[in-house]
Amino acid sequence: MKKYITLIFAVSVLLTGCKKESEVTETKEATAVEKPDEHEEPGVAHFTEEQIRTVGIQMGSIESKELSNTIKVSGMLTVPNQNKAFVTPSYSGIVRSLYVQPGSYVSKGKVIATISNPDLIVMQQQLQQVNGQIRMAELEVTRAQQLYKGNAAPLKKFQQAQTDLATLRSQRSGLQKQLGSIGAAQGYSSSLSVRAPISGTVSKVIAQIGSNVDMASPIAEIVSNSALHLDIYVYEKDLGKVQPGQTIHFTLTNSPGKEYDAKITSIGTAFEGESKTVPVHAQVVGDRSGLIDGMNVTAVISLDKQTTASVPTEAIVNDKGQDFIFIMQSDHDKEENNEKVSTSTNGNNKKTIVEKEVGFEKIPVAKGVTALGYTQITPLKPIPADAKIVIKNAFFILAKLNNKGEEGDGH
Repeated sequence: MKKYITLIFAVSVLLTGCKKESEVTETKEATAVEKPDEHEEPGVAHFTEEQIRTVGIQMGSIESKELSNTIKVSGMLTVPNQNKAFVTPSYSGIVRSLYVQPGSYVSKGKVIATISNPDLIVMQQQLQQVNGQIRMAELEVTRAQQLYKGNAAPLKKFQQAQTDLATLRSQRSGLQKQLGSIGAAQGYSSSLSVRAPISGTVSKVIAQIGSNVDMASPIAEIVSNSALHLDIYVYEKDLGKVQPGQTIHFTLTNSPGKEYDAKITSIGTAFEGESKTVPVHAQVVGDRSGLIDGMNVTAVISLDKQTTASVPTEAIVNDKGQDFIFIMQSDHDKEENNEKVSTSTNGNNKKTIVEKEVGFEKIPVAKGVTALGYTQITPLKPIPADAKIVIKNAFFILAKLNNKGEEGDGH
């Protein structure tokens, strides 16, 4: 494995060297002036800035993480049913237009589709006919009342005219409510607007232009992530340690690069199938970007508020059974002339190239708890409080140190 890492490193540095040679055109000869071996610091590797970029070394710092006294669990993101909705028309018809697609955000009441049905015009015609009959019935009531007052007509005829008018008004009210409940206009139109019942993101569009839909066939589905929940499953032996209000830190199982938080809201009272686990429900708090209903997560439940010094797990390398991290040397730690000097000759012209180097010091550490991509560490030698540590591709630095050691043994 050691030789494999060394080979990867050598290839990366070789690529850097090739790039530099291309920048010095028509170079006939080149010599490098390196520091004598006696000035090399043990446990320190030097990289030029271009080498750092080439091999992808990234810097960070020691962080405080709640890694001790935790329970590691798995679970799934869910959205409660009251935050999901199928968009269905209140009247059957043919889809004429769609205004959304999966991923679109819609506000409650926004028109997402239109459908058409000739029966709508029939209902609208009936409403207009009833309106005309009501106007005639009102005139008849007025005439019957005048005749009754002049003793020219019996009371019964006046009462019948009032009853007929009340019946027509009831019919009009029923038609108006029917058209209003389905969102149809009271003028003449066969089109019907279908609106979003809740605010949220369109997760699925089911209908197509020209498809026949009714109250039993949804056009689309909307999910609101405003109340995104986390359902985790805790084993029986750990159940007594869990209580509402505790914090859960979780990452997506298939994309562990970002950490999210949730608060436990309730604990189940029955086992989940034959798994001997009990569901625990939590409310996602803070940033929800990138989270979708149904995603699997890996989580840790913090049992107390103690924090510990931690680094990304990939920042730790092992050499001959000892774990190490690398810190970037500060200015006062560096040698006085920590530069790589090379000269190139092009005909009679000589050019001196000076490249600044960065020193990385190997620091032994003791590892502790590992969770969510971080590992607790205890440095075994003093380091500055604001030390910059290598958090990615530290194995390249170890490879260079080991390669330097092998060359020294050869002398």
